[in-house]
Amino acid sequence: MVGGFAILKDVPKTFVYKIAEEINNTNQIIPKRILTRAPSAELSENQTDQDSLPDYEVLDGIIDLYVEKNKSIKMIIKEGYSAQVVKKVIKLIHMNEFKRRQAAPGPKVTHRAFGKDRRYPITSKYNPFK
Repeated sequence: MVGGFAILKDVPKTFVYKIAEEINNTNQIIPKRILTRAPSAELSENQTDQDSLPDYEVLDGIIDLYVEKNKSIKMIIKEGYSAQVVKKVIKLIHMNEFKRRQAAPGPKVTHRAFGKDRRYPITSKYNPFK
C-alpha cells in the first residue's frame, strides 16, 4: 500500500507466487525463504495470514468467482466452497473496500479489477448483506 505505483495491485496471491517461481527458474533472484515462509501482514508478532484467512488457493478462488465472474454467494457455495468461508471472504471484501480507494494506481491484469471496474459505496453504512 506504500508507493506511487502498485505493480501487484490486481494480481492474485497465487499468481504472485507463480511469477516468483518463474523468475527464479532462470536466476535465483528471490530468496527461497521469501517463497517458503508463511505469508503475513506482520501486524503482530508470529501472526500469519492463515490465522484469519483460508489458504490462498481457496481465497483466490472465491475472489475470482465473486469479483471476476460476478457469482452470488449461493453460486460460489455450489462450486464446493464452505458456506462459512465464502461469507467471511465476501464480508472482508466489502469491509475493506475503502483500502482499495486509498491504494496507489496499478496495472489492470484481471478482467474486472478492483477499482474502476468494480465500485461499491464506502459511506452511509452500506451493507450488501441486508
